[in-house]
Amino acid sequence: MLVWDNVRLHLTRSMREFIEKNADWLTVFQLPTYAPDLNPQEGIWSLVKREIGNLAAAGLSQVTRAVKRRLKQIQYRPDVVDGCLAGTGLTMND
Repeated sequence: MLVWDNVRLHLTRSMREFIEKNADWLTVFQLPTYAPDLNPQEGIWSLVKREIGNLAAAGLSQVTRAVKRRLKQIQYRPDVVDGCLAGTGLTMND
């Protein structure tokens, strides 16, 4: 599944070709260009930013480690991920 927010960067020829080549298994949900309330990943990034918002990093590598650590924590909390999805009003069907 691909949630595609139509940001200019995502409108490249290679992206369109990828979608066309994989249409047999790839489901694409196109969102308006700026629609954070419809995009579940915005909820995830909000949680990450909340965690590292007061980080006084000595360098980019420290920020990278903090982001990876937080994403790993979220990965093992399906209830949190489900909450970010539910916040959009979207649902997953098995």
